[in-house]
Amino acid sequence: MSERESALPKSTRTVTVPYAGGTERRGPVTMGQANMIRCILRDDPAHINIHDVWPAPPGTRLEPAIDALRALVVRHEALRTTFPHAPGAAPREQVVAAEGEFTVTVLDHADLPGEPARYADAVARGARAGRFALDREFPLRLALIALDGAPVFVALVSSHAVADGSALAVLREEWLTLLAGETLPPPTAPTPLELAAEEASPAGRRRSEASLAHWERILRTGPQAMFAEPGAADIDVRPPQLTLRSRRGARAVALVAERTGGLPSTVLLTAWCALIAHRTGQTSCVAAVPTSNRFQSRLARSVNTLSQDALLSLDVRVPSFDLLLRKAWGAALNAYRHSQFDSLGLWEMIERVTFERGSHFARDVVFNDVSMLPATLATEAAPDAAGPELDLCWGPVQELPTRLLSFVYQTAPLLHLSVWADPALFTRDETEGFLVGLVRLLEAAGTGDVPLASLTEVTGVRPVERGPHWRRVDGSWISPPAVAHTLSQALDGLPVHVTTDIPTAASSGTPPGGDTEPGLTAFIASGDSPLTPATAHAALMDTLPGRPGVLAPSRYVIVQAPPTRADRSSEWLRQQILMEGTGRHRRM
Repeated sequence: MSERESALPKSTRTVTVPYAGGTERRGPVTMGQANMIRCILRDDPAHINIHDVWPAPPGTRLEPAIDALRALVVRHEALRTTFPHAPGAAPREQVVAAEGEFTVTVLDHADLPGEPARYADAVARGARAGRFALDREFPLRLALIALDGAPVFVALVSSHAVADGSALAVLREEWLTLLAGETLPPPTAPTPLELAAEEASPAGRRRSEASLAHWERILRTGPQAMFAEPGAADIDVRPPQLTLRSRRGARAVALVAERTGGLPSTVLLTAWCALIAHRTGQTSCVAAVPTSNRFQSRLARSVNTLSQDALLSLDVRVPSFDLLLRKAWGAALNAYRHSQFDSLGLWEMIERVTFERGSHFARDVVFNDVSMLPATLATEAAPDAAGPELDLCWGPVQELPTRLLSFVYQTAPLLHLSVWADPALFTRDETEGFLVGLVRLLEAAGTGDVPLASLTEVTGVRPVERGPHWRRVDGSWISPPAVAHTLSQALDGLPVHVTTDIPTAASSGTPPGGDTEPGLTAFIASGDSPLTPATAHAALMDTLPGRPGVLAPSRYVIVQAPPTRADRSSEWLRQQILMEGTGRHRRM
């Protein structure tokens, strides 16, 4: 029986709450809203909707709790916003209401379970199912969990089109301030409509163009997937949460920061990237950093969805941790500077670049550090100076479109973070070993510089073993036999031979650092089918999602029939060539 099922309320009622006092306005959506709306229309609601739990102070009464919620709705335009749109079209406009109403579900209990916070989280998590109607629905689903009429928790779900996790943390902090009888200062962050106007200005458009250029460079030269290895298959995974709380880790972060002069957040990011690159056998760590826009002070307390990725690319080909730390600050700053962009333009660019390169962009690694934000996620980051030396705790499973997600809640006085690691790639023991290894790396770096060649010995984390058939091609780990098998399947079973033995021009330029890497050549025996390099490339590209070990050949060679010894490239070269080319004609 689940936590939620074991604590059924004695009564459930719905309270309708009217509000008035705002100003009616309309205008274009922000870049962040457009980005999340695209995800909302595409993804499973249980994945894209977000939730939080706010503990109510002892002695809280129902009416003040609801009144404080009403005040937040009037205070923040995002909570009064809908997105009208024609059927089948994505919203391009937002409308702010001056007045309206919302509902609060009151779940009153005679008793709460032994872990009431976990129960409240289960209530909120259960409400994530169901897509928000963007054009008409109030963007928060609110439940008050009460004990004999007294509120104990607010369990809420938000549409990601109006808020992100940091915005919910700001709302929680303001709700508690109102319950304490204090007055909130006027908001200082720009409203969503004001931010949209800034983004549409000439300076805003230039920032967007620069951001797209930054992304394009990484997409053309970096690894197409960090976790290109046996076992990496599904696009969506269901990893369990693992939370680390460690005074040892916090002391180590502080010692490294004191020894090197680096910021604690940069120290942790450097260690994280070094260990991921070591585990994956990559020469760079490419990671999405969603909280980047919050590091602009004027946006730190914005109640809005600012959720756009900064794309970090950190080349780890340096001898030691200290040298990597020096590079990490610049790489992170460069990523943060390029994290505001037209999301539709971004995805058009991603489709163009990946088609030309023959790759599929995998958002494998997400590093979400909220430890430096003015408000942190309430359910995860209560200050705790007397925490454990090192504690690991498993939590619920969550469906995610990424292979390794990290949330950092604190770096002091505890190192407090959670990870969700693809169970097809990390057993539970390996996930625990990864976090323990992270602490060990920080401790070693706290006493002196650490050679990156010694990471296995220092951390206990071993690089993945891919097998003899894997090769680095165009900056990515790929399996030529898997490429041949996938291409043959895409072409209805035509015989295919893929090799790296034949020199070929790289499809996307020189790999990072100027390393010389082989390209892929695909030989295809077309028989009587009217096959061209362009149709072969297009067919393969349609199969790439979920196959991180497959990269499209940079050259397709079409022959009539396969040779007798079809495993030898030299034999394929003796066949009569019907047609050859890159196949990279622009797909319409």
